[in-house]
Amino acid sequence: MSFIDEAKFYVKGGDGGNGCVSFRREKYVPRGGPNGGDGGDGGDVILVADARKKSLLDFRYASHFKAERGQNGSGKDMHGRNGKDHIISIPLGSVIKDADTGEVLADLTEPEAGYLVARGGRGGLGNARFATSTNRAPRKATPGKPGQERWLKIELKLLADVGLIGLPNAGKSTLLSRLSAANPKVAAYPFTTLEPQLGVLHLPYGESCIIADIPGLIEGAHEGVGLGYRFLKHIERTSVLLHVIDCSTEDNSPLLDFRTLEKELAAYNRELLGRRYVIVLNKIDLIDKDRLTELQENFQAEGLATIALSAKTKEGIDELKEMLADIFDEIGELQE
Repeated sequence: MSFIDEAKFYVKGGDGGNGCVSFRREKYVPRGGPNGGDGGDGGDVILVADARKKSLLDFRYASHFKAERGQNGSGKDMHGRNGKDHIISIPLGSVIKDADTGEVLADLTEPEAGYLVARGGRGGLGNARFATSTNRAPRKATPGKPGQERWLKIELKLLADVGLIGLPNAGKSTLLSRLSAANPKVAAYPFTTLEPQLGVLHLPYGESCIIADIPGLIEGAHEGVGLGYRFLKHIERTSVLLHVIDCSTEDNSPLLDFRTLEKELAAYNRELLGRRYVIVLNKIDLIDKDRLTELQENFQAEGLATIALSAKTKEGIDELKEMLADIFDEIGELQE
């Protein structure tokens, strides 16, 4: 199943029903007077955040959403029925924008939060509304108002406690599979992960958190290079970032890789540099202890603490889980 995180769609509120021109006609009631009823109001189109939805896949198959129109009024002062609202379920973390202006209209991050995106039209007035002392037989009624219509854009920003970020082939997918029950695709070629992957990490102290593997970043990602900035937005809602660094590369490139990630985060949103993070030196099974010590000292010289592990052999995985548990215990933030 594809992960869809952006979509454009059209919404239209229901049109209001028309008012009715009618007169009371009974055998022994002369001059019965007007009794045309009002038209019903059109239904609204409403977006509702649903915690069970994880992508915008539904928008691939449907892009036009219309609420029911109101019924027309009728004689005997009978008002038309109001149109039914059209409810659209969307994932938590969805940002709604006006497709033409780009204006952010809503950011739905709470379960069951709703936002009215297209209001239904008001029903027209029947001729009974226009009766006066000088005009007892009005032949006037008004039509229903059209419902609001517009094109909207929806963007999904994942709600996760931990975000795995790193360059391609840093081992993020394998690490996700070790930290959770997720089963992402793993292969030895760039951009194995083409869409965010989610898993549930059970922490040592009984708590659990949501962990997301964000597709690999490369230099220039914020400008659209590689997989581009499309997935950078998913990092914005994570509480803790895990910088996954391949420590099996030569020379001082692991530290340079970390600086590249920092640069891309800053270029996209400088606030991300203030996010709590952990530097994970992965693939220690491919280097000897002297090389690992050298790398750790290089990071320490820059004032950067690291944790070393091998996602492949599981060495250091338990220590990382304990570190994350301590971090969340300290900051007290876990997604519900």
